[in-house]
Amino acid sequence: MSYDENTLTQELMRDEGVRLKPYRCTAGKLTIGVGRNIEDNGITNDEAAYLLKNDIKNCERDLDTLLPGWKNFSDTRQRVLLNMVFNMGRARLAGFAKFLGCLKVGDFVGAADQMMDSAWAKQVGQRAVRLRDMMLRG
Repeated sequence: MSYDENTLTQELMRDEGVRLKPYRCTAGKLTIGVGRNIEDNGITNDEAAYLLKNDIKNCERDLDTLLPGWKNFSDTRQRVLLNMVFNMGRARLAGFAKFLGCLKVGDFVGAADQMMDSAWAKQVGQRAVRLRDMMLRG
């Protein structure tokens, strides 16, 4: 093949448009990006891994805002926090004021108690139990 990939990319972006949120195309298919029919084609494992990696980076930035110093916690506790913000989002995690307050003073037992004393814990069930145990173990 001898076509110019960069030129084709620009042409397709011009003709299809770039949509960063899902929408219905003219054929009624759920579509995203540059005309990517995710309803019929889905995404690949590599694409899912790429998206996840970017989402984790966004979670890190969210925690930098919500809980400066979180990177000083153990690897296990950092993963608990990343898991929680990934699951519920920054705004909802920000509402866990007592939980965050416990973490700010290094009270991991109190933080674990606050995790379980929430509607979130009831919603996610065993995930909350696992994360609480990780918080306690450090």
